[in-house]
Amino acid sequence: MHLNPPSSRRLAPTRLAARRLPTQGISARRLCAFSVVVPLLCLFLVQPSMAQSESAFPLEEMTIRQLQAAMADGTFTSHRITALYLDRIAELDGRLGSVLEVNPDALAIAEALDAERRESGPRGPLHGIPILLKDNIATQDDMETTAGSLALVGARPKDDSFVAQQLRQAGAVLLGKANLSEWANFRSTNSSSGWSGRGRQTNNPYALDRNPCGSSSGSGASVSANFAAAALGTETNGSIVCPSSANGLVGVKPTVGLVSRRGIIPIADAFDTAGPMTRTVHDAALVLNALVGVDAGDQATAASAGHIADDYTQDLRADGLKGARIGVARTFFGFDARVDALMEEAIEVMRRQGAEIIDPVEVPSYGDFEGSSYQVMLYEFKHGLEAWLADLGEASDLETMDDLIAWNTAHADRSMPYFGQEIILAAAEKGGLDSAEYRDALAKARRIARQEGIDKTMDSHRLDAIIGPTGGPAWTTDLVNGDHFGGSSSTPAAVAGYPNVTVPAGFIQGLPVGISFFGRAWSEMTLLRLAYAFEQATGHRQAPRLLDRLEQP
Repeated sequence: MHLNPPSSRRLAPTRLAARRLPTQGISARRLCAFSVVVPLLCLFLVQPSMAQSESAFPLEEMTIRQLQAAMADGTFTSHRITALYLDRIAELDGRLGSVLEVNPDALAIAEALDAERRESGPRGPLHGIPILLKDNIATQDDMETTAGSLALVGARPKDDSFVAQQLRQAGAVLLGKANLSEWANFRSTNSSSGWSGRGRQTNNPYALDRNPCGSSSGSGASVSANFAAAALGTETNGSIVCPSSANGLVGVKPTVGLVSRRGIIPIADAFDTAGPMTRTVHDAALVLNALVGVDAGDQATAASAGHIADDYTQDLRADGLKGARIGVARTFFGFDARVDALMEEAIEVMRRQGAEIIDPVEVPSYGDFEGSSYQVMLYEFKHGLEAWLADLGEASDLETMDDLIAWNTAHADRSMPYFGQEIILAAAEKGGLDSAEYRDALAKARRIARQEGIDKTMDSHRLDAIIGPTGGPAWTTDLVNGDHFGGSSSTPAAVAGYPNVTVPAGFIQGLPVGISFFGRAWSEMTLLRLAYAFEQATGHRQAPRLLDRLEQP
């Protein structure tokens, strides 16, 4: 959830550890033996070659709308779609490292949804659609919820998270749990994006030696590799949009309060949110439809009443940029000339599509907050984590943050082989949320991000959205030299609690780069419309090939 620990050096392991996938995962050979798929398809599925497996995969790049059409006309069932995704995970994820575990009940759930479709029709657009969840999102089933930490293995939550409930009610198949940066990348100042004690290192599907970015790394890598139709990620600052950018996806970081955080292992109540990560804008809007809602279990959602759209797909149109006023936040340019060139191409596309470009506009950057947002995170992480542990009750031996620190120290060979827990130690030193330091930091962060930042800029220029580079091309995962993070534009929207939508903007040496559209609170409909129009005009999404490393030109 947190993209940028306050350090210039963050280390990453260079090898992929063994994956822990349940034995309930179904192989291609078992599928064929039980006649789940047609014989011709079996000839392709049982081939050992990764290239052959990828080229033969019948669901590659299929959208949610296409999957629904295929189920409606009988080409596929949810059971078959789920089995094919499970088989693909079993065949390929040993090298990608994006999925911690698959749901042992996924096929049974899909079969029941097929029966319901035959009897009464689909519940809606997500009926029978397999979706992965980040492993900090609670499910009350046979799957773990650990935030990637070995300390929480076996400590099962009592209930589904709100978003898991919403997806189940919409008819989605909860396919499994995706790996993440441990504790949503809020453990160490030297952490590796995509590494957790439980899952080890997630790799980038465009080049396996590259980093997937952000804490929602497994969600991004898995959906990009066509392991599921969609996934949920979470963000505090950058951890939906950055892995979406680095993995060639669309990512939606909603306004804080639009989607309930109940049942999600927290960092900061002021900034945390969950959101969809998909291969298209339309799919992201469909998933967002299922996630939103006022929830008595999360007070922040009360503010969303009256701001929730009936359907976030209803204004998606190819001419959606026409007449729009787009501000260019050049504050976030300059960290990579190649990224700047892609942004200039994107701006020109928007002009040709009829947008009015206001260039430049001023918005605050990470340094403008002078550490205030980080102080908020430290205080709220301690408060939120200890509340989470208390709610686990007897399911966990941990009761306090000090208990977690002690557990990590006692099991350092497994939990801290590459980096420590400096952020957790700093959070443990903080007091309660009645502290003057906390209250002042929160007020300052919100004032700079909102009143003096996004709101002021958008009002003064009458903007529909602000754009900036989501990030740069994925860096090499390297234990010796650490993460080579370049830059991003995620901080203003993250600290303000405002929405941010990233969409693919092109490639640099075979690695995807995204562009972000962010703006006022509750402006998801507008941002999705603009992002959709840009997506339709450019079509930059390309499926990855799981190369060991970048091809030489």
